Amino acid sequence: MITREARHLLRFKLRTFPVVLVTGPRQCGKTTLARMELPRWRRLDLEKIADRELLSFDLQGFLERNPRRLVIDEAQRLPELFPALRAAVDERRTPGRYVLTGSCDPGLRRGISESLAGRVGVVELAPFSASELRRTGLRREARWFWGGFPPVYGLAAHAKRAAWLEDFVDTLVRRDIPGTGNRLEPERLLKLLQMLSHVHGNLLNAAELGAALGVSHNTVSRYLDVLEGFFLIRRLQPYFANIGKRLTKSPKLYIRDSGVLHHLAGLRHPQDLEIWPRRGASWEGFVIEEIVQRARLQRPGIRAYFWRTQAGAEADLILEEGARRVAMEIKLGAAPAARELRGLRQCMSDLGLRKGFLIHGGKGCMPIGHGIAAIPWENLLAERLPVLP
Repeated sequence: MITREARHLLRFKLRTFPVVLVTGPRQCGKTTLARMELPRWRRLDLEKIADRELLSFDLQGFLERNPRRLVIDEAQRLPELFPALRAAVDERRTPGRYVLTGSCDPGLRRGISESLAGRVGVVELAPFSASELRRTGLRREARWFWGGFPPVYGLAAHAKRAAWLEDFVDTLVRRDIPGTGNRLEPERLLKLLQMLSHVHGNLLNAAELGAALGVSHNTVSRYLDVLEGFFLIRRLQPYFANIGKRLTKSPKLYIRDSGVLHHLAGLRHPQDLEIWPRRGASWEGFVIEEIVQRARLQRPGIRAYFWRTQAGAEADLILEEGARRVAMEIKLGAAPAARELRGLRQCMSDLGLRKGFLIHGGKGCMPIGHGIAAIPWENLLAERLPVLP
């Protein structure tokens, strides 16, 4: 069983809040995490009719008889659970009483915000990171190509992995998203996803996407809101600073799981990635996701941005925690040319940053000058991220 890095944050939240919600995309391992870390807790799965009926028959009485150490999977299946939990925890604000799991659902978000605000700590669980898989002997190229969803790694054959990813995407657009009350056309949604795979890593232009789909940019934005809520895409926001320069205001769009990205782009074998024109953008998104996910587990208040002027100077990633900031450039090659670091140097100069990092695909750490250090991608697999401010 692969140890999840989110276990530390889960334990911290349990010491702080009476209710902890573990959320994330479907099939990312939420139930498995709760089972591994809380083996002696009672567990109900609300996707099972018997468990749902057991809880709903006498909800208040059940919570009174089970005042602590209770895990409720797929909590969004029973909306009346949230006000009942509020009443239960308000009687006794002891930390670590209940753990809920659930994927994105309007009812889940509404129940948490309306009934459990201030009473619940949230742990966002992502698919397997490269650092979590490092002890399995898996090569980085395999994790990069296939993504991180746990069921993929229970399948050895490439054809079976590709079939699982196809079923995952199909189920998402035809069952999971419509099942939450979103009236989005599955075929149009699938077409949008395929389009996004070819603009991955680019500035978002909702008007262009809308024109290609035959809908308004507002409709595209609504579709993107849903996809982001399902943890499928990331809209990385630009960093703004009063530096007297015109800065880009549009976010950059990334498909969060690299395996889903490659599947949507029509890649079915790791060798296909070697000749894909978007290979560099895929690597950039893969490394950004690795850094952002692990940074937020280690320092939950950290925020992520990119920086770009309208003249084209750019830094791929900025991490900010309070007044501390660090800028990064991400390159697939082992020896990026000096001109490829101009944007990073400009960003550091404009924002007054003393340190910056080049994350590269080669080997070895080295100082480059101007406060920039080159770090190989493998160093991100260390216990603590070396780039955290």
